[in-house]
Amino acid sequence: MRVLTIIPTYDEKLSLPTTLSRLRASVPETDVLIVDDNSPDGTGVMADGYAAEDAQVHVLHRKGKEGLGAAYRAGFAWGLERNYDVLVEMDADGSHRPEDLPRLLAAVEDGADLAVGSRWVPGGSVVNWPLQRKVISRGGSFYVRTMLGLPYRDATAGFKAFRASTLRRIDYASVQSAGYVFQVDLLWRTHLAGLRVVEVPITFVERVAGDSKMSGAIVAEAMQRVTLWGLSARARVLKNVATSVKR
Repeated sequence: MRVLTIIPTYDEKLSLPTTLSRLRASVPETDVLIVDDNSPDGTGVMADGYAAEDAQVHVLHRKGKEGLGAAYRAGFAWGLERNYDVLVEMDADGSHRPEDLPRLLAAVEDGADLAVGSRWVPGGSVVNWPLQRKVISRGGSFYVRTMLGLPYRDATAGFKAFRASTLRRIDYASVQSAGYVFQVDLLWRTHLAGLRVVEVPITFVERVAGDSKMSGAIVAEAMQRVTLWGLSARARVLKNVATSVKR
């Protein structure tokens, strides 16, 4: 399989060197696409330096910060145009351990249409998170599963390996979600398409350098979109039931 690992960046100059070094050591066969949103700290310039030294590293420069969803859509388009078989989502901050990626790729090789790096299945874990953070994450995932009827334990996970055919099937380009709810959107579309999703246990590590991009606005977008999707799905079910009864 030709694999492309997509790493969105915005002010990740402190984290990117370590993450990229570990990725190239752990999965030397993968190509890497760094999608930089015109980072003020010079991350994009640094990425260009790595690309100049390593033919398997590429950089996609964007005009500004438009959100995680837009960065991944651009990365997917870049990879699909170049006929990669598997496209991987990975954070730049080290929270997604490159050493776990071989197991995600193995799941795809074994037939998964989407492999999800899961914190909340047996064998999965988080490191350096306070209890409150764990409760919020588990609670958010439970809310997503309940509203959307998803069977997956880590419904908000962002460490994923997609078959190229999966991204084409779910029409990723039409996803409008900007923040981290983009991850939920992709998972739900894959589930609705009847494709095979496999959760692979990973160890999620809290970043040790740089600043988190999570914000109240991102959380609000996620809650609003998931609620609307869930209510719309229930309304469609009730409408179908009513139509069947009338017949």
